[in-house]
Amino acid sequence: QVHLVESGGGLVQPGGSLRLSCAASRSIFSIDDMAWYRQAPGKERELVATITSGGNTNYGDSVKDRFTISRDNAKNTVYLQMSSLKPEDTAVYFCNAHASLVGIPYPRYEYWGPGTEVTVSS
Repeated sequence: QVHLVESGGGLVQPGGSLRLSCAASRSIFSIDDMAWYRQAPGKERELVATITSGGNTNYGDSVKDRFTISRDNAKNTVYLQMSSLKPEDTAVYFCNAHASLVGIPYPRYEYWGPGTEVTVSS
């Protein structure tokens, strides 16, 4: 079983920056794709960014050119560097990962962290 724990959330002014981290404990699992999602109050969960095990990245339209996702496979950690933050970025940010048992690529399992709050306000 994989456990994900996010950290780094907090209060920041518009235009500021914040870096989120998500540490994964994987044991006998192999981590494949990882992603960040967010959910603002009263809104639907939204994809923020994805990153494959090989480092290929994709971003949601609302965060392109402002956010950067990265990962350190040795540390089993994924990061989200957020810059030029806007009030609409306020949300709970969730770490997501897909994994499989080492040596057994299927089935693949999906895991979620408990979330970390980001508030962008003057």
